[in-house]
Amino acid sequence: MLNTELNIAAPDDFYEALVALHRDLTPEQNQLVNARLILLLANHIGDATVLRQAMARSREGINPVGQDATLRATA
Repeated sequence: MLNTELNIAAPDDFYEALVALHRDLTPEQNQLVNARLILLLANHIGDATVLRQAMARSREGINPVGQDATLRATA
């Protein structure tokens, strides 16, 4: 089961590290770093059901190109 409750001991520190990870990178490099991070974390989680739940949850409220571009946060 996907845990969507706060589960990071120091969320502000994590956010700061995440921002630092992307600092001074081109948009293409940012996408590459994000893809690598996603794959590393997905491998660490390892549970296909949880990963599918996370993918579905992350897509909620985001419309495909050509439809209403409104982004509604659901996390």
